[in-house]
Amino acid sequence: MVPSEENQLVPKEDMFWSCRQSIFAEMKKKFSQVESAAEEPRVLCIIQDTTNSKTVNERVILNLPASTPLKRLFEDVASKVGYMNGTFDIVWGNGDNVTDTTPIDQNSDKTILDAGFEPGKKNFLHLTDKDGEQPHIMPEESGTTDESAQDRFIGPLPREGSVGCTNDYVSQSYSYSSVLSKSETGYVGLVNQAMTCYLNSLLQTLFMTPEFRNALYKWEFEESEEDPVMSIPYQLQRLFVLLQTSKKRAIETTDVTRSFGWDSSEAWQQHDVQELCRVMFDALEQKWKQTEQADLINQLYQGKLKDYVRCLECGYEGWRIDTYLDIPLVIRPYGSNQAFASVEEALHAFIQPEILDGPNQYFCERCKKKCDARKGLRFLHFPYLLTLQLKRFDFDYTTMHRIKLNDRMTFPEELDMSVFIDVEDEKSPQTESCTDSGAENEGSCHSDQMSNDFSNDDGVDEGICLESNSAAERISKAGSEKSSLLYELFSVMVHSGSAAGGHYYACIKSFSDDQWYSFNDQHVSKITQEDIKKTYGGSSGSRGYYSSAFASSTNAYMLIYRLKDPTRNAKFLEAHEYPEHIKQLVQKERELEEQEKRQREIERNTCKIKLFCMHPTKQIMMENKLEVHKDRTLKEAVEIAYKLMDLEEAVPLDCCRLVKYDEFHDYLERSYEGEEDTPMGLLLGGVKSTYMFDLLLETRRPDQIFQCYKPGEVMVKVHVVDLKTESVAPPISVRAYLNQTVSEFKQLISKATHLPAETMRVVLERCYNDLRLLNVSSKTLKAEGFFRSNKVFIESSESLDRHVTYTDSHLWKLLDRHANTIRLYVSLPEQSPGSQFRRAVYQKSSGDAGNLDEACERVKGPVGNMKSVEAILEESTEKLKSLSLQQQQEGDNGDSSKSTEASDFENIESPLNEVDSSASAENRELENQIQISDPENLQSEERSDSDVNNDRSTSSVDSDILSSSHSSDTLCNVDNAPLPLANGLDSHSITSSRRSKANQGKKETWDTAEEDSGTDSEYDESGKSRGEAQYMYFKSEPYTADEGSGEGQKWLLVHVDKRITLSAFKQHLEPFVGVPSSHFKVFRVYASNQEFESVRLNETLSSFSDDNKITIRLGRALKKGEYRVKVYQLLINEPEPCKFLLDAVFAKGMTVRQSKEELLPQLREQCGLDLTIDRFRLRKKTWKNPGTVFLDYHIYEEDINISSNWEVFLEILDGIEKMKSMSQLAVLSRRWRPSEMKLDSFQEVVLESSSVEELKEKLSEISGIPLENLEFAKGRGTFPCDISILEIHQDLDWNPKVSTLNVWPLYICDDGAVIFYRDKTEELMELTDEQRNELMKKESSRLQKTGHRVTYSPRKEKALKIYLDGAPNKDLTQD
Repeated sequence: MVPSEENQLVPKEDMFWSCRQSIFAEMKKKFSQVESAAEEPRVLCIIQDTTNSKTVNERVILNLPASTPLKRLFEDVASKVGYMNGTFDIVWGNGDNVTDTTPIDQNSDKTILDAGFEPGKKNFLHLTDKDGEQPHIMPEESGTTDESAQDRFIGPLPREGSVGCTNDYVSQSYSYSSVLSKSETGYVGLVNQAMTCYLNSLLQTLFMTPEFRNALYKWEFEESEEDPVMSIPYQLQRLFVLLQTSKKRAIETTDVTRSFGWDSSEAWQQHDVQELCRVMFDALEQKWKQTEQADLINQLYQGKLKDYVRCLECGYEGWRIDTYLDIPLVIRPYGSNQAFASVEEALHAFIQPEILDGPNQYFCERCKKKCDARKGLRFLHFPYLLTLQLKRFDFDYTTMHRIKLNDRMTFPEELDMSVFIDVEDEKSPQTESCTDSGAENEGSCHSDQMSNDFSNDDGVDEGICLESNSAAERISKAGSEKSSLLYELFSVMVHSGSAAGGHYYACIKSFSDDQWYSFNDQHVSKITQEDIKKTYGGSSGSRGYYSSAFASSTNAYMLIYRLKDPTRNAKFLEAHEYPEHIKQLVQKERELEEQEKRQREIERNTCKIKLFCMHPTKQIMMENKLEVHKDRTLKEAVEIAYKLMDLEEAVPLDCCRLVKYDEFHDYLERSYEGEEDTPMGLLLGGVKSTYMFDLLLETRRPDQIFQCYKPGEVMVKVHVVDLKTESVAPPISVRAYLNQTVSEFKQLISKATHLPAETMRVVLERCYNDLRLLNVSSKTLKAEGFFRSNKVFIESSESLDRHVTYTDSHLWKLLDRHANTIRLYVSLPEQSPGSQFRRAVYQKSSGDAGNLDEACERVKGPVGNMKSVEAILEESTEKLKSLSLQQQQEGDNGDSSKSTEASDFENIESPLNEVDSSASAENRELENQIQISDPENLQSEERSDSDVNNDRSTSSVDSDILSSSHSSDTLCNVDNAPLPLANGLDSHSITSSRRSKANQGKKETWDTAEEDSGTDSEYDESGKSRGEAQYMYFKSEPYTADEGSGEGQKWLLVHVDKRITLSAFKQHLEPFVGVPSSHFKVFRVYASNQEFESVRLNETLSSFSDDNKITIRLGRALKKGEYRVKVYQLLINEPEPCKFLLDAVFAKGMTVRQSKEELLPQLREQCGLDLTIDRFRLRKKTWKNPGTVFLDYHIYEEDINISSNWEVFLEILDGIEKMKSMSQLAVLSRRWRPSEMKLDSFQEVVLESSSVEELKEKLSEISGIPLENLEFAKGRGTFPCDISILEIHQDLDWNPKVSTLNVWPLYICDDGAVIFYRDKTEELMELTDEQRNELMKKESSRLQKTGHRVTYSPRKEKALKIYLDGAPNKDLTQD
């Protein structure tokens, strides 16, 4: 039979080669896919959950290949955040697509690259609600992955935003096992309050210890005996019950820490986990006294060891018994460069005895002499739960800082402790008569004192053996114990970080399934034995001295082993085995959790949005937060908002409605007509954490109807301007469309305001100081720059102002003034004006008659009820009248000026006479047209910004500038001609205006807001520039401040153009302050009532805003080149060596002697110091340290650097000044007398050089100490370098081996250094203990008062304490 071709048999060789070819082809295909995947660009996607489905919004980071389909993106996001796919949308959050709020199509077959994702960049996306519904959370039993990509490892979490670029997900680049959800691990995490990871690690370890948990459950809380909030065992019970039964991923520990007596500040203190273990066990023992659990800690954790010393000559042994709760094992022996390789090595070293020989010999009681001896420790009993502390924190005596030892130290999973126990000691007859010091030194392996007291009071053994037995029984028991001392590891507490701080987490083996888990705060995950080995620490290289520096900082810190004893090893109690009180507690906690879950569900479905309302009677904008369930209707939401805003007594409910509102632009987006029964969730677009809009509760009068606001409309606030009264009316709201023309818009406004559209001028304020006249009727509002919310000004009179150029019109000036006027509250000093002000007024009036008008014009404004202001005005007015008449009679000026003065006086006299009869006169405005002169003519108190960088020469302007005829005083515009403003004018108009002014016969001076920057041709014969005039508005009125502002405090409410300079502003305030502007200072008051002086006269008030407060204080203001200096007296031998004297003013270019001359009268008047100029010196002050002595010929800013708020010392001399040259050095010496235990007073020593030999000679000369016996040391710290007399003899660096003072370790290069010296042959006084204690108290008190304790003081750590009787009282004396 011939087989067909289909059934032909293939030879074995051919089949082999065929298979081999197919395998190679498949491998080649796979490799090409891998290569192409490696070359393929990757897209980094950062997705922020913006929904309100979960308590904490998550952030997911994916690093995907560019060819990933959009479907896969949605699947990956769903698995990451735990939402069901298809129940959420993803929209763009950045880039070119940020304005595109259309959700990405999750059913599209496009790749993410085709969809607009950019490789190599961060693509920000937002996860949002779908169709107004929140995403559905995936059920727990569906086995979702963890909440965050950061949860996939057991170590400390990576920094936010760190991404791996080699795998699809960030976490997959990490080698640790992935984190499983609580449903699979079965364990609940603990929330880290701030820095409580150390607490979480210990609590999880105790929870996973069956013997401890079961014993805790058996304890029953008696509510009648203690407050449950402050009961530590009860709160631990609650926590353990929640860890066992809660469905949450993690629970809080705040109730436990509150029972410790801790407040929120303790959460920010990181402590040592071993220290916490000790303190918490001690607290539990205190709470469990006289209960079944009284000895629980000792039964589980306490072991016993013997501390002994054995004489090597006679064999006599002195010893004592100590108990311990943990065994501290050193990582690296003292002085060694190599660490122990394992825990077993460290344990052997722990019990390795040392030989006491040479100077360390031990005094043997039997030999009655010092002999060589062996000192060491022996373990007698090991506890059931063995705790080993790996002492990774050490102190580096080279750097004087704490360090962490990261060396590798292995530890076994099973540890045989039988090799470390000393059975021979159990056979010794002395064992029966040892002293048990466990009660006194619990938890300490070493005792400070040795004991030779062979007493028989060891009736109670606190080790693992709790009963007293005969010697034979004990030996038998010890032998059996030695054979069964096998321990199994079940908890590793890991520290990651340095000695300065870090993070704790715990790796714990469950006794239920023998599986290892990582408990890292709220994250619980399965781990393997390999992960445990990673906590050994160290590096892969050989262990050497520097191995720790380059090793991993994540390593084991505490190990807990349990004795393998089937008779004692317990299992966790099952639910049916719980005591009755625990069953009730479980039920109670379940009900509370269910209630919390229901509340959380309500919160998830509650819309929270900002709510605004303009109160109908108070006319203030109120703000609140509206919380309404998404299923509530709009009508119900209005009722909730109505009650929330407390409008019951102001307006009926049917006169209120909710509208969509944009508070930032003050824009009403739309109203909701006919949607009263629509659910709020649908109206607001779902429940969201934040909304891009707000709601406004709009009100109306009963006779009004609500206006309909349609989407797409823009809101315009229309202000009507009245040129006659120069007033701007409150706004009227008008709705318009962007496609309307200006002509149509005018018709719309005409209907709303009832003003004619034909003569209407419309000005749009687009932004600050941008006033645009809408004069093209056919233009649309969009083309003119209208937006959501707009402000326009309209004027519709028949005046000729319509035909004037817009920038020269009265309307423009009025609007410009309106836009730049601010409201300020000015606090005046409590001092009435004296003759000084009247003299200044006289000077100014005699210099320029026009100043009379200015002073009188000021009088018009502040007419009110404040008597003090009225008194100032009346006094100034009468004085000015008499001075004016006198000046006219003297005929100081020409005829034209006389007539001008007369007309000026007539212009102001009649309003003054009508003040009492005319009501309108009470609110007259001081509208002054001011102009600042050329910078050379401007009196300047301090440098402007340009002055700082350029010329800093001393100003030639002195206080007599007030009498200058070209002073910057404010004048009236007598002819009332409107003068154009500088804004909006080109250079040609400015020049033309100046030329026209130059031809005028009248002599006028105007203040402006800016300095004139004209050319040389623009200066007149006197060299003074004629600046461009500008209206500067100033209006003031008395103001009564709120209560608490100080009784009798005088206030002014000032409306002023913020383009006015500080100089002109101060001149306006002169009548109210009562002194010239150069004799008072202006302080700006900031938040928390901080005051800062405004000193730059050239600067405007542009940085001020509405309702800012200003305080006026009397005192001479600074001029250019002057500095305010605080002068302190240096009292070198007083307890407080630094005493404030006064504030003075020093000027650039002034010599030190000149400044001393100016200080003399001030010292006499203010401080009562009657000195001569040669009896005191000035010297540098650096905090409290005296520095360089200033010589009389030194010049400020040339030889001495000076700055604002500078400080100097004034030192009164005992004799003539010894410092004559800068090459000299002045040091302060103080003798230490050890035989008397006292320090002499300071004496100044002036050296000609920096030679140590010269210093010693001078000290020998003033003290009489022979040169060869004199020793000195430099003082440490801040002057006067105080140090305890108990420490000075040995703590200072006496007699440094240097030849000059300006080298290490002295570095004395400037005057004022403190030198202590002594006679080395003088013996130190011998003190009794009583004398020493008394002296210690005195010194401690003295140093505490002066605050000059200078010792090495690293950052203090707050002591870890658990308060058994609640939180401690706040005591200021405690640390």
